[in-house]
Amino acid sequence: MLAQILTTIVMTHPITPLHTYNGLDNGIVVDINLEEDVDKARLVLFDYKNNQLALSATVTSGIHDLTSRIPEIKNQKQAVWVQLFVHGEAVYSPLVVQPMTSRKVPVVEEALRPDGETKYSKIIGWEDEAEEDGVDIPFVSGWRVYLDQDAIIETSDGDIRISLRPDVAPNTVWNFRELALGGFYQNTSFHRIVPMTSKGHPFVIQGGDPTGTGSGGPGFWLPIEESTLQHDFGVISMARASDPDSAGSQFFLCLSREGTARLDGQYCSFGETIEGEDVIRKIAATPLSNPASGKPVNPPQIKRVTLVSAEPKS
Repeated sequence: MLAQILTTIVMTHPITPLHTYNGLDNGIVVDINLEEDVDKARLVLFDYKNNQLALSATVTSGIHDLTSRIPEIKNQKQAVWVQLFVHGEAVYSPLVVQPMTSRKVPVVEEALRPDGETKYSKIIGWEDEAEEDGVDIPFVSGWRVYLDQDAIIETSDGDIRISLRPDVAPNTVWNFRELALGGFYQNTSFHRIVPMTSKGHPFVIQGGDPTGTGSGGPGFWLPIEESTLQHDFGVISMARASDPDSAGSQFFLCLSREGTARLDGQYCSFGETIEGEDVIRKIAATPLSNPASGKPVNPPQIKRVTLVSAEPKS
């Protein structure tokens, strides 16, 4: 009977935010719909690693303000997850509650690449845009609230499932979600494959360009974020030009920690692979027509990127 109740609740989306964007004075209002056989449930606040951040709150069907039921939400400076529990079991995907904070702006200096000739903008630090105003850092103006979802990159070599990390790169995650939902990545390719660095370490596979040339994008630039997620095998990160704020739609998947550790703090990582590691390795082994540029003979195809319900947190 319990399994049937839980399955029904999952199918009916029991928690619905009334608004995606919520100002400080408006709270975070959600509509909770429980089955008739369930009179009470619990809401629990978690971080990404499933650490509980506050006492659970008992709820019934109806309208609730999450900031009143779980006041600790107001103290969070990065994204957290609100999970529904019924009869002690976590059900359905949690809600992501992302504080809308002031921006950390990269401090850059001009540097030379290893070839001794090519110049690029190196990030050497970060400054919060609100700091000079004498306010708490980071400054929070409200919350963006939505159902947690994983990204499935459907390729010609199989599927890659990505757990997105709004706790380390909230706006980058949101941008990727919006592009995926809008069909941006449909029938694109992995146009650049660099199986090894000059030192012999596995490097990256890169996609997300609708032109397949390495120069295409969504028509806008995305401000970089100070992600703390280390580049390692299966981590997804935003590709960009020399300007730190020049990312848009192109992304890369890392092939090793040894090959990509130097990208930490310079590129914005925003998710990690939880299924499909073998697919990444298969794509990385694609024959190249030009190893210097990483151009594949037959570029592996990205059929589409879809969003699916993330696993409950417990």
